[in-house]
Amino acid sequence: MTNTTYSESKPNFMSSVNFNPNRNQSRKKASQQIMNRSNYVNTNMSNDFKIGDIFGINVFNRQVMSTLLPKPVYKSLVQSLDRGERLDPSIADVVANAMKDWAISKGATHFCHWFLPMTGLSAEKHDSFLVSANDSGAIIEFSGQNLLLGEPDASSFPSGGIRSTFEARGYTGWDPTSPAFIMESVNGKTLCIPSIFCSFSGHALDKKTPLLRSMDALNRAALRLLNLLGNTAPSRIISTVGPEQEYFLIDEAYYLSRPDLINSGRALFGAKPPKGQEMEDHYWGSIKERVLAFMIDSEYELYKLGVPVKTRHNEVAPAQFEVAPVFETSNIACDHNMLLMEVFRKTAQKHGLRCLLHEKPFSGVNGSGKHNNWSLADDLGNNLLDPGSTPSENSQFLVMLTCVILAVSKYGNLLRASVASAGNDHRLGANEAPPAIMSIYLGDKLSQIIESLVSGKKEVKGNHGLPIEIGVSLLPNLPRHDSDRNRTSPFAFTGNKFEFRAVGSSQSIAFPNTVTNVIVAEAMKIIANDIEAHLKKGQDLNDSIATVLQKTLKEHQKIIFNGDNYSKEWHEEAAKRGLPNYKNTVESLPSLMAKESVELFSSHGVLTEAELNSRYIIMLENYIKTIAIEASLTANLAQTVILPPCLEYQARLAQTIATSKIAMPNIMQTAQEEILRELSSKINDFYRSIEVLETLIKSGGENHELLNEAQYYEQEVLAAMKEVRKFADQLELFVDDSLWPMPKFREMLYIY
Repeated sequence: MTNTTYSESKPNFMSSVNFNPNRNQSRKKASQQIMNRSNYVNTNMSNDFKIGDIFGINVFNRQVMSTLLPKPVYKSLVQSLDRGERLDPSIADVVANAMKDWAISKGATHFCHWFLPMTGLSAEKHDSFLVSANDSGAIIEFSGQNLLLGEPDASSFPSGGIRSTFEARGYTGWDPTSPAFIMESVNGKTLCIPSIFCSFSGHALDKKTPLLRSMDALNRAALRLLNLLGNTAPSRIISTVGPEQEYFLIDEAYYLSRPDLINSGRALFGAKPPKGQEMEDHYWGSIKERVLAFMIDSEYELYKLGVPVKTRHNEVAPAQFEVAPVFETSNIACDHNMLLMEVFRKTAQKHGLRCLLHEKPFSGVNGSGKHNNWSLADDLGNNLLDPGSTPSENSQFLVMLTCVILAVSKYGNLLRASVASAGNDHRLGANEAPPAIMSIYLGDKLSQIIESLVSGKKEVKGNHGLPIEIGVSLLPNLPRHDSDRNRTSPFAFTGNKFEFRAVGSSQSIAFPNTVTNVIVAEAMKIIANDIEAHLKKGQDLNDSIATVLQKTLKEHQKIIFNGDNYSKEWHEEAAKRGLPNYKNTVESLPSLMAKESVELFSSHGVLTEAELNSRYIIMLENYIKTIAIEASLTANLAQTVILPPCLEYQARLAQTIATSKIAMPNIMQTAQEEILRELSSKINDFYRSIEVLETLIKSGGENHELLNEAQYYEQEVLAAMKEVRKFADQLELFVDDSLWPMPKFREMLYIY
């Protein structure tokens, strides 16, 4: 209802109420700004740029090093990288000088050790190449010491108790396995040197160090097992990863009108739009010009950084998209995914957009994940998880497959804990993400092979590998894969790799891959020990392998499930099988500190008990802080942004009814009064829910034991937040649309 101007001769029943005609100006201005926005045209590069001409031009890669370094130095460096051997420190000065000259020739003025602290983000401190200046001019220098070692403040990063506030010294150290790169901005260029981060006492304070250690552990265990199987050709085994990245794009004008998105990354309020993803028309649909411009710009920057992005497409939810890279070693894939997220954030703003990487920025539609495609390869270029044309006869593949099955069955609780966060709790188990129950999907053919190994019976033949007949004479028959895909499985075999679908969209892939590497390394160790035990008893190799595989698979095939992981029946069946179901972060994190977990990580040299405990503490603290921030934000926005227009609408209705009764005393006002009563009831429920939440917020932090405090926020505070939102979303669908202060989902998800 619009405001009415009354003449002085008529009673003004609205004079006592302070109506604010400008209350909704921010939302209106946002919409108007978007309507007036012209399509963005890429100006950074030619539309006909060739990927090969720009790929890696800002990377100090092997091609660059081979031309700039003396041959003996280059040979020594490459040998260390390929064999996983310790770097010869005597070559550091030569490498550093070449790196400096290359960076300066690219326009860089500063350098930094680029590292991944336990904040979940990247970190950097810039230093100039300038070391001193005199009458002769500036002296530019970059020594081997500068390359190898940096000294940041270790007390201001999360340490989980490893560092005290007064213990400030920490170290960053060059990671030569991940190439240095030039990060460009409108204000200059910086040489970024991928690095590890540790404390004065040597404890890992970052996400990269444990990942590198886990890769070494996996290499040792895999080589031992392969040698036992008679394969002595490889000299190094690596884990490879291709992390698909999902994200949302919304117009910046809407983003800046939503304090909840600005401060928490997700919409804490918002009614389900009339049209969400029900029509399934956004998935793989035609990409809008403005979004495509953003994608092309992002790809251009990523190609220069050597990030091999390959696939782009619309995702299921409106305003949701996905990018997928080519496989790389786990360490480099992790670094590149962190760079990808940073480039996406920066590039989106250039296009008047905002990139949302939260796991569940909008309720009622799909959230976002990071599908972590993990595999194993040797230094000869062979994929160890490739079944070949006859997987039942490929004993090496079957052993490797059994190792993964054993690892997930025995340590699925650690995989669950590795992806635990407040944001991911909103997504796991919903219709777009796997449940919190860890299971493996193998497909019919591999499942039949497993069953035949367990039973000792011959494999059942099916239509696997036979072509798909389309029924159109003009079209050729399509080749059929050995197995279908299962999008509901948290750990699915997809041809020659495993897709870990439970990883959250905003998190670093470092810890999930650290856990995957170390549990598979442990499984390889167990299998190797068992085979050796049978060989010592005089059993030949093939019989030993068959015996061990049969015993192991019989014990652990409970983890295999090829059906619908969303179904109620599977949850019941999983419970019967004894598979854990940690439904939220607080339930899952204690698994990290179980005795067997501590022994696992420490025995492989990946994390000491103190380092593992620090991760446990940090993850709990992050959970508590996230919910505390969201709770305060929920209460504040509910009280100061949402409640006032609701009260204003209530006053308008009341005065409209009063005015109508005076003007038309004989006309019934039953419907109008019913609307007012219903609105008043909703406002009352809304206000009472705010009071409950504020009381709980004030009581937060009284639990001195960290796990108890996290349980309090999960069970009490989060539940109260949901109540506030429930009533707010009801009011959004009831109150005059012109009064509603924040952009609605129906606008944000469709207008960009």
